[in-house]
Amino acid sequence: MRRIYFLVPDIATTNRIVDDLLMAKIEERHLHVLAKRGTPLEDLPEANLLQKSDFVPAVQQGLALGGTAGLLAGLVAVVLPPASTVIAGGVLLATTLAGASVGAWLSGMVGMSIGNRRTKEFEEAIEAGQLLLLADVPADRVLEIERRVKQHLPEVEIEGTEPNIPAFP
Repeated sequence: MRRIYFLVPDIATTNRIVDDLLMAKIEERHLHVLAKRGTPLEDLPEANLLQKSDFVPAVQQGLALGGTAGLLAGLVAVVLPPASTVIAGGVLLATTLAGASVGAWLSGMVGMSIGNRRTKEFEEAIEAGQLLLLADVPADRVLEIERRVKQHLPEVEIEGTEPNIPAFP
């Protein structure tokens, strides 16, 4: 799946685009609209915490850093005497898993309190009243979906495509 970002000037146009994407068999759970606080979105699929915050990238970074720190701590524990070979494997595994878990949890908590880095560049436009539509589409349908959007809004500029999005948000 790839995430496509594009700005839409008003709710009526956004409704038409979302309806067209639904007709193109893009599920509603793969469409997300970000708007200025207080904007009534009517039946549009509003972006949730996973799209508005930096939760997912923060968890990924925390998992990697915590796992690395846990592995290093395990290696230090194995090098210190009295370590036997049988226990060493268990210690390495346990400290790596513990470090990865704690890192992911702490980073996720921090990430939820930080705005999404990818949508920061659109903040001015959103505050000016535009809507940011995020569409998660299969990689082989990106060009088709971009063409469908341009039928409704010829002057739209596709603001970018994320190479991969996580499966769970």
